[in-house]
Amino acid sequence: MSDRKRGYEGHGDASAAKRPRSDATPSNGSHSGSAMADALIAQKRAEIAAKIAAMKKSAPATPSAAPTPSVASTAASKSASASASAAASPSPPIPDDMARRIVEAKRRVTEAQSKLAVKDNPYMSVPQVGKKKNTNVPVPEPAQQGAGLKMAAHPLLLDNTPALPQSKKDRYKPMQPKFASIKANVRNAPTPPPVQTPVAPMEAKANPYASAAAAPIADSGFEGAPKERVGRQFRFNPKGKYVQLANQVRQEAQLEQLKQRIAESAKKAGLDSEFETLEKNIKRDAPPEAEWWDAALLPNKSYNDLEEGMANLNIRNANSPITLYIQHPIPIPAPGDKNKPNFKPLKLTKKEQKKMRKQRRQAELQDKRDRIRMGLIPPDAPKVRLANLMKVLTSDAVQDPTRVEARVRREVAIRKHQHEKANAERKLTDEQRREKVENKKIEEEKKGIYGAVFKVKTLSDPAHRFKVRKNAEQMNLTGVCIFNPGFSMVYVEGAAKPIRQYKRLMLHRIAWTEAARERGGEDVELAEDEGAEGADGNAKGKGKAVAADDADGQVSLDDNECWLVWEGQLRDRAFSNFKPKSCPTDGLAKEALGQKLAGYWDQAKNWKPEEEELF
Repeated sequence: MSDRKRGYEGHGDASAAKRPRSDATPSNGSHSGSAMADALIAQKRAEIAAKIAAMKKSAPATPSAAPTPSVASTAASKSASASASAAASPSPPIPDDMARRIVEAKRRVTEAQSKLAVKDNPYMSVPQVGKKKNTNVPVPEPAQQGAGLKMAAHPLLLDNTPALPQSKKDRYKPMQPKFASIKANVRNAPTPPPVQTPVAPMEAKANPYASAAAAPIADSGFEGAPKERVGRQFRFNPKGKYVQLANQVRQEAQLEQLKQRIAESAKKAGLDSEFETLEKNIKRDAPPEAEWWDAALLPNKSYNDLEEGMANLNIRNANSPITLYIQHPIPIPAPGDKNKPNFKPLKLTKKEQKKMRKQRRQAELQDKRDRIRMGLIPPDAPKVRLANLMKVLTSDAVQDPTRVEARVRREVAIRKHQHEKANAERKLTDEQRREKVENKKIEEEKKGIYGAVFKVKTLSDPAHRFKVRKNAEQMNLTGVCIFNPGFSMVYVEGAAKPIRQYKRLMLHRIAWTEAARERGGEDVELAEDEGAEGADGNAKGKGKAVAADDADGQVSLDDNECWLVWEGQLRDRAFSNFKPKSCPTDGLAKEALGQKLAGYWDQAKNWKPEEEELF
């Protein structure tokens, strides 16, 4: 025994209750306790066997025909309790405490079974359990499904309408009742869909137009049920679709207008008959026996060699142009590379230019000073002027001022002579200046050759002819000037900049309505009607007077004008210099232009300004 004292346990009868019982003297209730335990074990075994049997029966059967688990469990529990009571009949009655535990266990099993049944079928009524537990009142059994012999309802009475597809948001929403409980809900309740009447298969076959509605649905068993509508997605038009269609329609309309305008202009110029005669007189050459790219592969230079077979062709022979070697073409620079502009330096303001010049001169002066200090170059002689004579040469100027002044004047003259000599050395000679100009012209021509065609209504004035010819020669332009009784045409070709300057000369600088001034214009006697303007000695008035005088056979220049017919880029020059030619007929004019440029004569002949085309 331990030395620890035992605490106070209460009255003396409690100590008697704690005394151990002897094995020889059993208690009075030993037989009854063992009997109750055997009865409880038998009851539980019966319940488990009944549950297993119910599960086996409900597995192959339909949910509607099989009895609910609660019914099967209650029946099994009743049979088990009956067997248990029969087996325990000779035993004494069960105490109240044990009976309460048994009832509580049964109630819990029944509640679990009812919850499972409600989970399988949400339309079953759940038994309401009060807050106040009454263990003596038996738990009501769940309502049986069906009526009469507890059979399932007929399939026609069931609601077999397919469930609509639900979204994730509507999946967990409570089910809405199928009836309205408030007057406001009655008004807002949706109208029920019309009842679908079954269609007989014979009627559906007799009516060919009801084939779409007579499609049977396997689930419902009814014919003529409408198909479920499948939602369609939005299809957005791409950006700019209708703008592109509108642009295409506009281009087609412009093309039609252009064709109509060309046809009308050709009809006005009378070219439609000429085209018809040309098409009749043109005789196309017959196709060659073999094209030039195939001639090297054909032995007889004819396509008839193909009938003899591929073995007789010059393909796999020693003389065949096709070999296993690769011939790389000579790379030729693209024409666009000539027109690449040279990047100019950044344009600086006046203030920035002065700052950069000051910094550069300071750096050069500092470098020169460093060289003088290191003895690499001799120091500069003092720069003496008459203004700073006394400051620089203080003692010498005082002793002999006349000699010092003469020396200073001599040094000033020497510096001036050296300055002028350096300027003359840097100045270009006439030959170098002409060479520089020619080099600039060559550099401009490397960027590309351009051409222009001008139409002059009358080119009979000698001053106009001289300006046209002399400016073309000075600008290094080549071409031809054709004189014709109907009109005159000027064709020039050269670099882009001279062509631009020559175009300004022809269209703006030359006054085509003014005639050349007469030699010795002071002695010319003017007509009496132009005395006011001619008395001033105005060159313009004299020119008009000479132009208006047609007695000597001169042409009037009142309506003379020059137009630009065509301008564009050319591959190379067609003429070596600029030469004027008199061509009284169209044939001679085309011959002077050459075969490649003969079309410019027809273009200039049929060309009319926009004002004349409108009227």
